[in-house]
Amino acid sequence: MARKAVSRKRKAPASPGAGSDAQGPQFGWDRSLQKRKRLPPVKRSLVYYLKGREVKLQSEASYSRVLVSHLFVVDVQTSQITKIPILKDREPGGVTQQGCGIHAIELNPSRTLLATGGDNPNSLAIYRLPTLDPVCVGDDGHKDWIFSIAWISDTMAVSGSRDGSMGLWEVTDDVLTKSDAMHNVSRVPVYAHITHKALKDIPKEDTNPDNCKVRALAFNNKNKELGAVSLDGYFHLWKAENTLSKLLSTKLPYCRENVCLAYGNEWSVYAVGSQAHVSFLDPRQPSYNVKSVCSRERGSGIRSVSFYEHIITVGTGQGSLLFYDIRAQRFLEEKLSACYGSKPRLAGENLKLTTGKGWLNHDETWRNYFSDIDFFPNAVYTHCYDSSGTKLFVAGGPLPSGLHGNYAGLWS
Repeated sequence: MARKAVSRKRKAPASPGAGSDAQGPQFGWDRSLQKRKRLPPVKRSLVYYLKGREVKLQSEASYSRVLVSHLFVVDVQTSQITKIPILKDREPGGVTQQGCGIHAIELNPSRTLLATGGDNPNSLAIYRLPTLDPVCVGDDGHKDWIFSIAWISDTMAVSGSRDGSMGLWEVTDDVLTKSDAMHNVSRVPVYAHITHKALKDIPKEDTNPDNCKVRALAFNNKNKELGAVSLDGYFHLWKAENTLSKLLSTKLPYCRENVCLAYGNEWSVYAVGSQAHVSFLDPRQPSYNVKSVCSRERGSGIRSVSFYEHIITVGTGQGSLLFYDIRAQRFLEEKLSACYGSKPRLAGENLKLTTGKGWLNHDETWRNYFSDIDFFPNAVYTHCYDSSGTKLFVAGGPLPSGLHGNYAGLWS
């Protein structure tokens, strides 16, 4: 039985503080295969180096409009933008959900394949790197949008969908070989269509089965375990190798807007972002041992989270980036001296980077509901460090439902 498709955004409200749950791409800008460099011990924190060093592409053409399925590659040295064709299903006429955009981009461990959404937001598209030649489309699994993707090996990826299911896909040597052969004999991009290797529904809470949407995934490569967060306030753990086997499900301490998830390899914990907290889960410990910290930005929600060494970076719906030191168990704070060009802050306040203006479409919705508001912060729907930890890519857009806009910045 087909599941009811419910909008991922709140309805256009009288108050512009309502939010959406889009998750943007996680795109690595440094494509080198070198091992990650550790920060020199003389640096207290990489974020003090990043602060005040935002680089933005200035023209409106530099931004791809959200909620439309476009895929671009941006050369951050030259600002050249290349549009990549999105991949279609076997039967493109069956696509009925238009205008929801791409919610995830992930590179495989060797950085030779890229997984993202297709023309149909329910389908998984695979491209080869660095050429971005199309490889295949997985188009027979999910019945609703793909919200998250996680590679569990160089050739296998898991997709999490709004229909409450997780799909396991394998890009076999045969698929890669046939894709190369087709490219050699055709001047038009040709790609294969693959079938899921496994398709599993996450457990549903009896009291709220329609809100059992898979919102975020994170993979623990050491234990071959895949963490998943659902919008009904649960964390699920699966064994992920050649198939998906459920290990446990646990209720999260904060159950509203659980929309992002990351795994810290050095700390063996998952970080879950909710409406106002980051919760740290160790699957080896009982659920009552879950530690949570408040972001101090209530109401806007935590929209992205990541680990880099001992620093957890938190992106909020108010366009802020906060930095939590897991060793000291506190957020990094401002110093007395502010960086040049930044707004002075009191010592003791959370250290914060803030997104810029971005681009906003002044369409009919904006004119009818929001034209009297001067500025909308761009929620940080995704962020990603390069391998050196000295460059931080940030992307997002406005929170209020109905608004179309976007922001992309590279801090270095």
